[in-house]
Amino acid sequence: MREMLEYIDPGDLDYSKWVEVGMALKHEGFGVDVWDEWSKRDPGRYSPGGCEKKWETFRGTSSPVTGATIAQMAKEGGWVPAGEGHELAWDDEIALDPNWIEDREIPEPVKWDPAREAIRYLETLFEAGENVGYVMESYTNDKGKHIPRNKGAWDRTAGQLIQALESCKGDIGSVFGDYDKQAGAWVRFNPLDGQGVRNENVTEFRYALVESDELALERQYAIIKDLELPVAILMYSGGKSLHAIVRIDAADYAEYRKRVDYLYSICQKNGMKIDTQNRNPSRLSRLPGCVRGDKKQYIVDTNIGKANFVEWKDWIESINDDLPDIEELEATWDSLPELAHPLIDGVLRQGHKMLVAGPSKAGKSFALIELVIAIAEGKKWMGWQCSQGRVMYVNLELDRASCLHRFRDVYEAHGIPARNLSNIDIWNLRGKSVPMDKLAPKLIRRAQKKGYLAIVIDPIYKIITGDENSADQMAKFCNQFDLVCTELECAVIYCHHHSKGSQANKKSMDRSSGSGVFARDPDAVLDMIELEITEELQQQEGNKESCRKVLAYLEEKYPLFAAELSQDDRLSFAAIRREIEGTDMLTGRQIKELLPCIDRLSSEAEKEVESYTAWRIEGTLREFPKFPPVNCWFKYPVHTLDESGALQDIAPPDEGTPWNKTWKQNFRKSGKRAKSQEERDQEAKDAMLNAFESLDTEGNGEIHVSEIAEYMGVTEKTVRAKLKLCSELYVADGMIGKRNK
Repeated sequence: MREMLEYIDPGDLDYSKWVEVGMALKHEGFGVDVWDEWSKRDPGRYSPGGCEKKWETFRGTSSPVTGATIAQMAKEGGWVPAGEGHELAWDDEIALDPNWIEDREIPEPVKWDPAREAIRYLETLFEAGENVGYVMESYTNDKGKHIPRNKGAWDRTAGQLIQALESCKGDIGSVFGDYDKQAGAWVRFNPLDGQGVRNENVTEFRYALVESDELALERQYAIIKDLELPVAILMYSGGKSLHAIVRIDAADYAEYRKRVDYLYSICQKNGMKIDTQNRNPSRLSRLPGCVRGDKKQYIVDTNIGKANFVEWKDWIESINDDLPDIEELEATWDSLPELAHPLIDGVLRQGHKMLVAGPSKAGKSFALIELVIAIAEGKKWMGWQCSQGRVMYVNLELDRASCLHRFRDVYEAHGIPARNLSNIDIWNLRGKSVPMDKLAPKLIRRAQKKGYLAIVIDPIYKIITGDENSADQMAKFCNQFDLVCTELECAVIYCHHHSKGSQANKKSMDRSSGSGVFARDPDAVLDMIELEITEELQQQEGNKESCRKVLAYLEEKYPLFAAELSQDDRLSFAAIRREIEGTDMLTGRQIKELLPCIDRLSSEAEKEVESYTAWRIEGTLREFPKFPPVNCWFKYPVHTLDESGALQDIAPPDEGTPWNKTWKQNFRKSGKRAKSQEERDQEAKDAMLNAFESLDTEGNGEIHVSEIAEYMGVTEKTVRAKLKLCSELYVADGMIGKRNK
């Protein structure tokens, strides 16, 4: 935004536009000092304290003036955004270091031959049959400046003019017409259609004019040469500037505008303030061979710099790509850099990215809050030890009160002393979230110098920029996480939801909704999938919870009796109840009062267990070996590890497909009923469609049979057999495609 302001002259704006700049800066989070400093560039209007006074009146509206207003003003001043046809951003390094530019002396013609100068100009820029526009007459305006009087002539071709010049004996006035030698003369650098001199009369968008009259001529020459502009003709105007006729070679007017904007932005970035009025393709330049006062208009050089615009643009961007140099492995073999320290042991390093994915109601937000607390307190999360440090939680979904209460609830449910609350910062953005490409710079600005180990963003569907099924758009979206990681030197952890439909036969990394980029971009993907709890397992957990509650009560009220209970008795509520009924350590009255009490506790425990859900966490890691699946219970509001191993033999839903080799084992272990043939066929169809959609990330429409087979872990023969169940897909020449509806 600050760089954009460099392209907006406050002196060129009326009062209302000047106010809009201030309102936009305030809306984007800048201070009044930025507006004040920029306003000082117009000393005629600037008054100390004026900006501060006006700033206080900006209180926001339902239709605020945003940074887009500043961007539009900057574009009109020659600024070109990064991404509109090129890779440069305004915080990139400039191509030239002004401290190393050496001024270049401008060579003058050894022998003055006016006709030869004009011929050289025409031969370089035009084909023989192309019409040339020129203006010889002028007048003097109220500022004493010589101005072209009319549109001039455009009825002759370059070939006709050259032929006349070759026989004019140096008198170019006899060819073009007489002109005022104090004013000089003008010529157009793009060919015309012979019908006029407007932009629509230009037949080839071949050249653009680069002119700057604010630098010394020697410095202009140096920058043009050092920037290697693809100049067809460089000529001296006879005044304060050089005129560089630069090769653009655009296919049409739209491309011409983009290329000229790009050209001007590079020149401005490197110290040449361009006269942007010259951007039109029908613009006039100076006619070489004429005189202007006591100076000559002559050609300094031809065909310098790069051969064409495309070659020059590639060269500029290779200088400015801000990419690191290529390294020789041999040079670093004995002094390898240290790996980043683990943030989550065995899962994620500091400064890297992690995605937590899962279906709705998996408690993903609670899991992330648990992770934030584990990092802040230096505790374990899901069994993995976390490094201790400062962390920011970006809350995009919950209202502020709910979010803050959740943190307290999780602390208390886990029994963690809140000793390091100063390590946790929360940015509540519900109702105020913006797309990630807009959020990233705001986040970076607020988080700089805070020393965060991690930024946790929950959830990302609120800030997705573009179509989540587009690989190209999602790659750009995920690049914003890289930007945050790099600028803040911290990890970025975010969560996303599963795609709709069955997740059968999908790898854990491919269950997230949208493009496969989501799965392949992070350094770690943790995927949560729900396990079906059998009635038998629910009874077992109900018994465990009953025992826990009853034993806690007995140890508080009847510690001597509790101490006498055997280890086996402690594992069964029924056994504890029998021991109470038959003990002689308690009076009959105590037993009579105690039995209803423990029955009530057991009933409460069983009811609580009915709300439990079971989950399996699988991982796809870039920096660490794959870990065994982690099984846990979600006991609102926290996740607890399944330390007993009761969940390890449960197969996730839909995993018992006919081609799964362990299907019968899973059935026996889980106690599920066998599926009907119709159910199995439907699962096979769903699996085939899911496999095709997961692999067709680029939207090409066809996937090879072998890729589907590899993805599903089956043979090509099996894939072809299952295709018979899926009318939506066809196979031809080894390629599987989707039929048109």
